[in-house]
Amino acid sequence: MFWFCVWQVVSTWVELIRLRGRSESDKDLEILLLRCQLAIYERRQERAPHLSRGEKLMLVVLATKLKDKTNRTIKAMDDVIRIVKPTTVFGWHRALVRRKWTYRRQNPGRPRTGKEIEQLVLRLARENDWGYERIENELLKLGYAISHETVGTILERHGIPPAPERYPSPSWRHLITHYIDQLLACDFFTVETLFLQTLYILVFIEIGTRRVHFAGCTAHPDNAWVTQQARQVMWELQDREPGIRFLIRDNDKKFTQAFDTVFRSEGINVIPTPYRAPNANSYAERWIRSVREECLDKLLIINQTHLRRVMREYIVFFNTARPHQGIDQQIPIPTINRETTGSVRCRKVLGGIIHDYCRDAA
Repeated sequence: MFWFCVWQVVSTWVELIRLRGRSESDKDLEILLLRCQLAIYERRQERAPHLSRGEKLMLVVLATKLKDKTNRTIKAMDDVIRIVKPTTVFGWHRALVRRKWTYRRQNPGRPRTGKEIEQLVLRLARENDWGYERIENELLKLGYAISHETVGTILERHGIPPAPERYPSPSWRHLITHYIDQLLACDFFTVETLFLQTLYILVFIEIGTRRVHFAGCTAHPDNAWVTQQARQVMWELQDREPGIRFLIRDNDKKFTQAFDTVFRSEGINVIPTPYRAPNANSYAERWIRSVREECLDKLLIINQTHLRRVMREYIVFFNTARPHQGIDQQIPIPTINRETTGSVRCRKVLGGIIHDYCRDAA
């Protein structure tokens, strides 16, 4: 114990003599380095503390400066750097130097096509059955000069096949879209009166505009009645542009040969739908659902005269005031001057079963 105390005293005097020969700046660097390590030690609990990037950087800077100013070796730094090995600190420093002199590698070749042009290429390919060169020419017309090879690369990257594989044949949707303004559909549906009499209603709908024509209602839809309604509808459509070329109907026996003859005499092709396929006449079926939900299911129909008046009033509302989702919320017969100012007024249709809103003229 005595010799240990003597050794401590001698070591302290030697350290004091060594420190007296060092400059104040060297002492300040060593103090800062020791304080930084002490702050990390104070955060230490059961395991070794995790050093943040900032703390590593601080230790590297202080240790490097101290080594350069005092010319100490790594082994001689053990008495100053105690939280980690000195070789670890200087390893961090070498990593920083490598990062400083490592340039970001640039990909060789031409730069990638701009996002705006790429989206336009995809749009043209999806909306048309064009090949690569046709898309290239269309882009050139729009002010974008890229090669057809680049067009092919963009489409391949997004999984879009070439034109022959993209559109092998015209689809039914394409054909209907092309001829939609020349299509007319018709259908029968029934209504039970207050006294349980069954009345038959015949309606026609222009698929392009969704305009509905009320042919009539009757308790006995025989051949003569159906043929007469067909003539009346043709008189209404006589001056229509473009003219009707196709009539879609189901296989109801009420559609007789004379009914079809009226339309064929005007150059209209009658297209019967497949059996048990109501979706083939979906436009007419969907309109029947609308008139039931919005009108007929909320009324008790007394007789044929009452039903005729209700149907005519509803169809006038449907054609001139009701927005339709299938035509982008437009009205089948749009008004020429639609007021955008003035107070909003509610107009009651069918005694208030339906409400129509419009603006008073300013």
